Amino acid sequence: MSKYESMQATKRDGRKEPINLDKIHRVIDWASQGLNNVSVSQVELRSHIQFYDGIRTDDIHETIIKSAADLISEETPDYQYLAARLSIFHLRKIAYGQFEPPHLFDHVTNLTALGKYDQHLLQDYSREEFDLLNSTIDHWRDMNFSYAAVKQLEGKYLVQNRVTKKIYESPQFLYMLVAMCLFAKYKGEARLEYIKRFYDAVSTFKISLPTPIMSGVRTPTRQFSSCVLIECGDSLDSINATTSAIVKYVSQRAGIGVNAGRIRALGSEIRGGEAQHTGCLPFYKLFQSAVKSCSQGGVRGGAATLFYPIWHLEVESLLVLKNNRGVEENRVRHLDYGVQLNRLMYQRLINGQHITLFSPHDTPGLYDAFFADQDEFERLYTQYEADASIRKRSLPAVDLFSLMMQERAGTGRIYIQNVDHCNTHSPFDPSVAPVRQSNLCMEIALPTNALNDINDTEGEIALCTLSAFNLGALESLDELEGLADLVVRALDALLEYQDYPVKAALNATDKRRSLGVGVINYAYYLAKNGTNYTSDAALGLTHRTFEAIQYYLLKASVQLAREFGPCGAFNQTTYAKGILPIDTYKSDLDAVCSEPLLLDWESLRKEIQQDGLRNSTLTALMPSETSSQIANATNGIEPPRGLVSVKQSKDGILRQVVPEIDRLRDQYQLLWKMPNNEGYLKLVGIMQKFVDQSISANTNYDPTRFEGGRVPMKQLLKDLLQVYKLGIKTLYYHNTRDGATEGGTEAEDDGCASGACKI
Repeated sequence: MSKYESMQATKRDGRKEPINLDKIHRVIDWASQGLNNVSVSQVELRSHIQFYDGIRTDDIHETIIKSAADLISEETPDYQYLAARLSIFHLRKIAYGQFEPPHLFDHVTNLTALGKYDQHLLQDYSREEFDLLNSTIDHWRDMNFSYAAVKQLEGKYLVQNRVTKKIYESPQFLYMLVAMCLFAKYKGEARLEYIKRFYDAVSTFKISLPTPIMSGVRTPTRQFSSCVLIECGDSLDSINATTSAIVKYVSQRAGIGVNAGRIRALGSEIRGGEAQHTGCLPFYKLFQSAVKSCSQGGVRGGAATLFYPIWHLEVESLLVLKNNRGVEENRVRHLDYGVQLNRLMYQRLINGQHITLFSPHDTPGLYDAFFADQDEFERLYTQYEADASIRKRSLPAVDLFSLMMQERAGTGRIYIQNVDHCNTHSPFDPSVAPVRQSNLCMEIALPTNALNDINDTEGEIALCTLSAFNLGALESLDELEGLADLVVRALDALLEYQDYPVKAALNATDKRRSLGVGVINYAYYLAKNGTNYTSDAALGLTHRTFEAIQYYLLKASVQLAREFGPCGAFNQTTYAKGILPIDTYKSDLDAVCSEPLLLDWESLRKEIQQDGLRNSTLTALMPSETSSQIANATNGIEPPRGLVSVKQSKDGILRQVVPEIDRLRDQYQLLWKMPNNEGYLKLVGIMQKFVDQSISANTNYDPTRFEGGRVPMKQLLKDLLQVYKLGIKTLYYHNTRDGATEGGTEAEDDGCASGACKI
């Protein structure tokens, strides 16, 4: 008898029994079936040396799983599946007391009684329908998850008690119940057919679902929009209403975008000079407190991005709010910030001129024109510059842009919004519903007369409900037609299914019904098609792919408009005038890619004008960091940092291997092997040609490529100007390679040291 066999294990009820090494061997051996280059004995050896007398049975399972996960590498990638299968085995034992899941009806009945599932499931579906859908579920698809995926499911998505860590379900029930909830209002055989098709699409990873949907749909909490955009006015009523809305939506898993550019600058008059305004910082701190007051139900931490124009009188103070220097009184570090630019600001930079800063309150019409009408903005801006009675300050454009880019480089999280592109290449008519803000991938218009008090009857808070196509799972672009129909129907139905904690959000949804369908696994898609980020072949492939995505999503929304009617404010979209994204993109892009349009856009144009669209927006390329891991896919549109990426999460460090590493090892183009941002930005520009909202695009810098190991400011400004020239609407992270590891980790590379950029 080995020393391990003489050890005792403590069961959950406190009883002790000898550690059963034979049982452990059988489980590991079962999990290894069909996998390549994995060693059962090596996992056993690594786990045995960590056993001790009296170890809890739960800890034995965790030790075995961790021992397998620690062996994941480029040379032995299949340990990710061995560890995942062991995790699924353990997870099911916790949820059901056995490996085999129960019948769907019994499972839903039990969890509804516990208050974990929404009771409508038992009310809307008959026992016969439960039986039919139970026979559709393929629980063996759980064995296709990677280890990183299972850990993310355990940590964020599966219904559980987040205090006791008790998990109540396994992944295939999650997918089936999401489908049942979203298509509950469909009738007859069509309902079951859509449920089965949607279940197959999400459980085989062809459609990727975002965090709010995966963690929330089927539970009594009914708020599933990923992003919420709130327009804050310059009154206390509007500021307080904004704060209230932040708390309500952060608590229900939404990411927040706040447009705070209207708030007047420090020292402005209040009530005709009766008081002096305290400026932006106290109110930004109020928003920060609201964001951090809730942790999104334990699923993810509250987060918000706050937007302001570069010409705001306080901009020099606002740009440094995330900077580690300074004191708490002049910093608001736990928000992210988006700086709003336009054509005139870039012209001042290029021409070596000055930018004049104003308080929006002192310059009537300027703030609205900044978004809605670039010619009118320029006319008013120069008029106010010449008006000696208006408080202002002027500084060289290059100094202001350099400060902005220095802070973007130093924190990694000063974002960019080109507000003119957001309005000239937009689904919304800027004369009646201009786009004033973004949440990186999202941009939804709000009418001019509904900005000041989001609690009034006309107010709107913009919501966007997200999903994504897994490009790597496509065998042909023709598949997109059926998948687009599924995803648009599902997300549109979700708008009816969810609740609206704030009336202004319901107003916006009724009018706009905004969806944002993006992509994951783009790097794998390039690799399996024999190309990469800096290859000319990627330009045409990307053009064909994103043309098909937008085209088929629009076709699906037209069909829904025929069945259920167009969105309430369809007449406020450019689509209503027969204007499509292919008509308004930046013409500079034609010099980058001359690929012709392949689909019948003219017939589609006529259909849209005749029948309308159910949804005012349909595409947005979001980061998809966590949801990509669920599908074992590369992250959104981003190149991987390594063939094995180290992901940091609240569950610890997870290793994720790129798809088909054995076959495509030499085809992947890794992030820090790319010579510069140029090739990536060209591809983003091509995507933006078709994407009707925006793109969470990153810029990446390796200081070792530059003289003295510092990225020169002229390079940062050159890339920024290329972004503008290509018609790209927004920039997300600025990543700087830290040099600690070849691949780096997500957390390490999201920002950079303050000294990495040379001024």
